[in-house]
Amino acid sequence: MDGTPVREGAEAPFYLPQGDECTLFAAAHANALPLLLKGPTGCGKTRLVAHMAARLGRPLYTVACHDDLSAADLIGRYLLKGGETVWADGPLTRAVREGAICYLDEVVEARKDVTVVLHPLTDDRRILPIDRTGEELAAAPGFMLVASYNPGYQNILKTLKPSTRQRFLSIEIDFPKPGQETEIVVAESGLDPARAAALVRLAGKLRALRGQDLEEGVSTRLVVYAATLIARGMPLERAVLAAMIEPLTDDEDVRRGLLDLVAAVFG
Repeated sequence: MDGTPVREGAEAPFYLPQGDECTLFAAAHANALPLLLKGPTGCGKTRLVAHMAARLGRPLYTVACHDDLSAADLIGRYLLKGGETVWADGPLTRAVREGAICYLDEVVEARKDVTVVLHPLTDDRRILPIDRTGEELAAAPGFMLVASYNPGYQNILKTLKPSTRQRFLSIEIDFPKPGQETEIVVAESGLDPARAAALVRLAGKLRALRGQDLEEGVSTRLVVYAATLIARGMPLERAVLAAMIEPLTDDEDVRRGLLDLVAAVFG
């Protein structure tokens, strides 16, 4: 179910900063400011949130937004339980009550009524009105609202209104530089640096095709997947095909062209 929490005290997952994003995240939390993460799919936005929640010692509620996600899914609803009608908090309400971090992943995918609900939490009021129960919850100390989206992927019908964007601090996150990405791949997969660097070089060439033959470039996540398979003994060609080529396209002609690129990189 969306909104399953990660409890405070969990070990911080590995995250290699690209710049000052961890410092800015911590400052936003310390000053009770909402934060918007912008960047391509698989560049580390979700990992950054999980890392910082653990570092800050806050519970984390992650909600994967989608077309059918409504305000009620975030706030809560009445449910039948044991013959009685009882109120069940949604993940946003639980985060507000507990002083947790609530992370809305790909927030623009949610229905429009979701952003309206967020507005009172993203200004100096820091409240969550719950119309169905008559409550007006003040955010507990430690509460933080974090949202993310991919501005390069969304079309004009799926974007954040300026009135919503200007309620958030924003951090632009891109794919790591090759040296950093190689370090991440080595740390996450256990693959040796030389082969990890070759996978990162291939990823860079695949990303250069974004908007031409490919709708999206290969994510750091997929590079780690390929490296993990190779480190566990899978032949390089098979691992790259499964993790870095097949997930990018269903077009046979494009697939053949990508395989030619793989051959050029690895010889």
